[in-house]
This record gives sequence, C-alpha cells and structure tokens, in this order.
Amino acid sequence: MSLKPDVSACSSSPSWLYSDVVKEHFLHPQNLLIDEAEYVSNGIGVVGSPACGDMMVVWIKVDPQKERILECKWRTFGCASAIASTSMMSVMATEKGGMLLKHAKRLTPEAIIERLGGLPDRKYHCSVLGHQALREAIDDYENSQQN
Repeated sequence: MSLKPDVSACSSSPSWLYSDVVKEHFLHPQNLLIDEAEYVSNGIGVVGSPACGDMMVVWIKVDPQKERILECKWRTFGCASAIASTSMMSVMATEKGGMLLKHAKRLTPEAIIERLGGLPDRKYHCSVLGHQALREAIDDYENSQQN
C-alpha cells in the first residue's frame, strides 16, 4: 500500500494536496491557545494520545444565560489536517455570536470537512478528534454547572 505524502517537497515546486481552506487554517490557525496558564475557561476537553500521534485540547467559554460558546480555544499536536480541522471547528463554534451548546454537541466531522473543502479519506480521523474534544469540553462545562 502506497501512501501519498501530505506535502511533496522533493521537487523544486512543492505541491499541496489539500484545499486552499485547509492550507489557510494550517498556516494561519484561528483561536489557537498559546499560554494555557493564563487562560480561564468554563470547560476543557482532551482527546487522543501523544503515543498515537494526534492529541487535541479544547477550552471553551460559555455564556450561561444564552448557552452559547463565546470562545473556543485549542491546541493540537498532530498533522496539518488535525491543525486545520481543529481551527475550523473553533471558528464554527464561535461564529455568528457563538453556537448554542445543543447544536455544538451535534457538530459532525463531516460538517467540519465540508467547511474545509474536503480532506483525504485517510485524514478523516483528524476531524473526529476535533469534534470529540469540543463535546468533552461541553460535557465538562455542563458537569460543573450541576455542582
């Protein structure tokens, strides 16, 4: 089985195998959290494993009256697809005044991939981790509200 590289750098003109949207979110990620020590969130979600290659952490701030995600910060350890997927997920969660929690829980990997303009099939798991981390963060927020 032959796998194509994400970026072909063997020639004088490297080719990018992804959409321009993926490239933009990889090179200029949105809502990336650099210093988590200073950031105060309402919920945190951690998925994946550094031993397996991809790990994502998502922090959210929620408006408790409107039950909307005001901020969605993240850090991803993984490939270009993982970075772009998490960046796009954070944009989707916060655009237009913030996604309602009940809608954010139903955000699908397919919706993230569609907004990215597609991903290779072998990179599908990257968008799965992003939406799982968001769900974990929402669950963490909701559990903290019950106490």
